[in-house]
Amino acid sequence: MATRVNVTVDAHLAIEVMLLTGTRNPQDAVELIVRDYLERAQRTEARTGDADDGRRSSDLQPYQPPQG
Repeated sequence: MATRVNVTVDAHLAIEVMLLTGTRNPQDAVELIVRDYLERAQRTEARTGDADDGRRSSDLQPYQPPQG
């Protein structure tokens, strides 16, 4: 069984999330939004690679102002 954490959310925010997810329970609505956010972050990381892999920073060229 997973550990539960209680988080206080503004009522207007909870209603917006419930409308967005189509749920009647604010707990379920917020959980769906958080799970979706985490899944999107993992997919993005899988597509772009880890920021610490060093490939991106070595490909960058320092800014050179236009000559003339």
